Amino acid sequence: MSSPAHSPLSSLLSAEAVVALYDRLTRLWHQPRKDREREPEYKGPFAEAVAELHLANFELWHVEDQARSPRASDREIAELKRAIDHTNQRRNDLMERCDSILLSALEGVGLPNPEAELHSESPGLMLDRLSILALKIYHTGEEIDRPNAPEGHADRNRERFAMLEMQRADLAGCLDQLWRQVIAGERRFKIYRQFKMYNDASLNPAVYSQAKEVGSGEGC
Repeated sequence: MSSPAHSPLSSLLSAEAVVALYDRLTRLWHQPRKDREREPEYKGPFAEAVAELHLANFELWHVEDQARSPRASDREIAELKRAIDHTNQRRNDLMERCDSILLSALEGVGLPNPEAELHSESPGLMLDRLSILALKIYHTGEEIDRPNAPEGHADRNRERFAMLEMQRADLAGCLDQLWRQVIAGERRFKIYRQFKMYNDASLNPAVYSQAKEVGSGEGC
């Protein structure tokens, strides 16, 4: 069990609060800007990072939809692909930021316990999965209510909706359990750097090889 000294950490991460925030922001961001209510005020850098992570996934979801449109031109697809790469990099940076903020708070009370069992998935990665599930649930709900949909479409999506909600409840429970165990000194986690190579001109051979060819392609 956690000691009283660790009690402020308990309220820092709540899966229930995260799920509620993701659902609220998902509904809000789908409204026309002129009709939107004000965004919630975030209490501290962790809440801000959680919201920014969801925004990155929200933007990524809709850019990827545009890229898959049969009407998209080759030029549009190329521009959208670059936008996807940029947003995906931001998303990964935000997952790491969430973990960094949590680890910094834990460090102040001598946690995580270095002798505790290591958990392979960090809270930041689980927060990202919860964000994606919130988007899937929202858009599946839209498909249930979609007018003029083919026969059986609504029923199939009701089944999908129920399964997605079950998956989210399971994941939220696992996140809360992990956080409780970390505070109690029973488990630990690390930041797992993604080290995305495609956005780094010094690591992506398709970029640095072409740059080298251009640099050596001067006249005789």
